[in-house]
Amino acid sequence: MRLSRTDQTNPGARVTMSNQVHHMKPIEFENGNVQIDAAIVAEGLGLALHRLQKEMREGKITSLAERGVDADSGRHRLTFFSEHRRFRVVVDATGAIVQRSAVDFEDSRLPKSVHKPGG
Repeated sequence: MRLSRTDQTNPGARVTMSNQVHHMKPIEFENGNVQIDAAIVAEGLGLALHRLQKEMREGKITSLAERGVDADSGRHRLTFFSEHRRFRVVVDATGAIVQRSAVDFEDSRLPKSVHKPGG
């Protein structure tokens, strides 16, 4: 099963989550698209995999993909938002995760400013 959300900063790019049984790197690039193992996103958002998939279908999980420039050229920052949590990974050109972080807003909803690039 593959779930996708269109990248908000580059309408032509897509962030795709996959839990297919084939062996893949955690993050892969293909034809301008970014594919990430859904288990990584589920863990980062503190959700069970089936709940992540359900909330993606319902539009409750959104994503943002940003491409690095200048000193960050070759890197990508992928950010995923749930109702109360933001999960972010930075990957290099090979798809290796070089940084990951999560912010949990507990009982509060995510502020709108958190959904902006670089926020």
